[in-house]
Amino acid sequence: MNFSILYVLISLAALVVIAFMILSVRLHKGEYKLSPLAGLAFAFVIASVMFSERRLIGYGLIGVGVILAVVDIIIKMRKD
Repeated sequence: MNFSILYVLISLAALVVIAFMILSVRLHKGEYKLSPLAGLAFAFVIASVMFSERRLIGYGLIGVGVILAVVDIIIKMRKD
């Protein structure tokens, strides 16, 4: 197995563990619930890690994830 693939898999696993830890702490407090749009943005950013070898696809997925996150933030700001 190539070391770059192993590095990507370890990074992906670490990001997933961190995300679940943060979400579980916030959900128990009832302060924050992840909206479907924010979840989709998170999924695009995680997918970009998998396609890190193809830079154009990886950066494109990061861009889509960031745009979705910004749209989610704007929607939440207008509700308040």
